Amino acid sequence: MITETPTHDPVAQRDRKVGLVLFFGVVVVLALFGFVALVLALDDDQNAAQPIAPSVDQATTIAGSSRWISPPPPTAGPSTSTGVAAEAPSFGYQPLWPFASVSDAQQWQKEYAAGGHQPWHLDARQVALNFTQHFLGFTNVDTVLGVRSGTRQAWVTVGFTNPNGAPVTSAELHLVRIGADDDAPWEVVGTEDTTLTITTPRYGVKVSSPVQVGGRISGVDESLKVEVKTNSESHAGVVSGISAGGDMSPWSASVPFSAESGRTLVIVVSAGGHIAPVERFAITGVRY
Repeated sequence: MITETPTHDPVAQRDRKVGLVLFFGVVVVLALFGFVALVLALDDDQNAAQPIAPSVDQATTIAGSSRWISPPPPTAGPSTSTGVAAEAPSFGYQPLWPFASVSDAQQWQKEYAAGGHQPWHLDARQVALNFTQHFLGFTNVDTVLGVRSGTRQAWVTVGFTNPNGAPVTSAELHLVRIGADDDAPWEVVGTEDTTLTITTPRYGVKVSSPVQVGGRISGVDESLKVEVKTNSESHAGVVSGISAGGDMSPWSASVPFSAESGRTLVIVVSAGGHIAPVERFAITGVRY
């Protein structure tokens, strides 16, 4: 019997080797892509699991009040080589009270450094109460019920005690340090509004007389009073006896006023008469 020995084909053997090399090359490339994708996914998951917590010095944006994300701390302009004093730093809010500008606040700082003049400007609680009782004239709102504060901002809740001895919140005032220093005096810039709000006009806008004022209120058989005041503590205009009520129902009024051009105006709406002359209020600041 004759046994046939299989022939050796070099071409076929080479083709098989090339095919194996290509196959394993594709496998390696796919494995590398899979590894890179896995690493990126793990990195994304790690970043997503670490949210940035908001600072107490931030505020939320709601129309008609000072509740914006706070601007960066003011910085003074550079002094010149001739020895001229540096420019007063800018202020990111509408300055309502007690200072009309950063320059006014700096003047007080000089007087305080020289003789301890009016130290209450450095106490957010006292500034809030002085604003409420003396500037607004709401003498029955005589108690600080709470304070939230950061380095440069504070929210001071003011109110009174009702006939049953329970505390009643009238407003939460928003204060900001006016000036570049972390120990600059406090300035009232607005309120954090809840059941009584001012949404018109928008905070910081320029207005003319009569000014259209409006917002929302929750309450029963409410009588509102709207005042326009300059930050020098003088009355510019007032409308009272505005009927309102419901669940966050709209209210509005047209308030004529008289003031010097260029002045900052404080618009304040108040409600009361059930258990106290003034039970709630809200403010905003505009320009004339």
